[in-house]
Amino acid sequence: MRRIGVVTVGRSDWGIYLPVLRAMQASAALEPVIYASGAHLSPEFGRTVEMIEADGFRVAERVEMLLSSDSPEGIAKSMGLGTLGFAQVFGRQRPDLLLVLGDRFEMHAAALAALPFTLPVAHLHGGELTAGAIDDALRHSLTKLSHLHFVATEEYARRVLQLGEEPWRVLVTGAPALDSVRRMPRLGEDELERRFGVRVDARTLLVTFHPVTLEFGATAWQVEELLAALRTLGAPVVFTAPNADTSGRTVRRAFEEFVRRQPGAALVENFGTEGYFSAMARAGAMVGNSSSGIVEAASFALPVVNIGTRQQGRVRGENVLDVEYGRDAIVAGVRRALSPDFRAGLAGLVNPYGDGHAAEAIVRRLEDVTLDAALVTKRFVDASSTVGSSH
Repeated sequence: MRRIGVVTVGRSDWGIYLPVLRAMQASAALEPVIYASGAHLSPEFGRTVEMIEADGFRVAERVEMLLSSDSPEGIAKSMGLGTLGFAQVFGRQRPDLLLVLGDRFEMHAAALAALPFTLPVAHLHGGELTAGAIDDALRHSLTKLSHLHFVATEEYARRVLQLGEEPWRVLVTGAPALDSVRRMPRLGEDELERRFGVRVDARTLLVTFHPVTLEFGATAWQVEELLAALRTLGAPVVFTAPNADTSGRTVRRAFEEFVRRQPGAALVENFGTEGYFSAMARAGAMVGNSSSGIVEAASFALPVVNIGTRQQGRVRGENVLDVEYGRDAIVAGVRRALSPDFRAGLAGLVNPYGDGHAAEAIVRRLEDVTLDAALVTKRFVDASSTVGSSH
């Protein structure tokens, strides 16, 4: 069996991976080998490595890398520690192929460590843009460090080709998270409250806001504008915890203080995929700057108020309203999102990120690809070409 090393660094990627991992488990040719790192191992972020084990997967290696610091120096040092840690893992036992996802600095550390080992890397969600975050540079760097590319849309495939990748390496699969949206049962209002201590209904704003890492000096002002808008609106609010990014603690402290002072507000450290999708299915609108508002929310016809530059450049559905950071713009966006006319206009919305059949296409390619020198010896292609599709 092919041993596929899977790098997971937090709750944000685990839910995306899960359909692919289930499909690997059902394959006679593939064995997933889980490498947990980053926020998964941190008590501050809920020690979500336990979520991996609760889903029935064994963690083969735990790579400690996060320093207790969200400064630029702390993040840069964490990247170095991650590269060292993954180098030690691959030195002990090299998998046949490494699977990485997205744009996190922890993922980049793993792919960089794989390079001297001539370890082939497959990358999910390449070709996307997030103009306000360092993630944008990390994602494109991961593309150049990778040998197979599973992308969510044709536009993203064209961008990967523009980076010089050979067409045979690129496959349009759609977004794997939509496989879970299609298959996963929803928790009812009472069950959500029992598990997470919050009630989510059509009046609730689901708020997921992360630091904008290319603008980290403005984080305190940006989050205060958001919270001022929420105070003006007076709607019930459920926050999710921010990522382990530069100035992430600034966002977390502001959320915690808001919850202490504002009736009808709550902070959930970790919904898990089932809880988060159930909340999205029930909420009145989503507010913030999370990729989940861009990728998954359209499958629920959920209105999204996307704040600022963090997701600038990503393909989005008609459910997404883009607003500036100022409180007045946020208030106006939320009021429009909650209006009956806007919600009614989303009936029959098609998600541009696919139809929920990504995992099977990804696993077929991992089963069939030849693991030889031709896979790891990359040729830069100057001219754009056509790209394969799973559909």
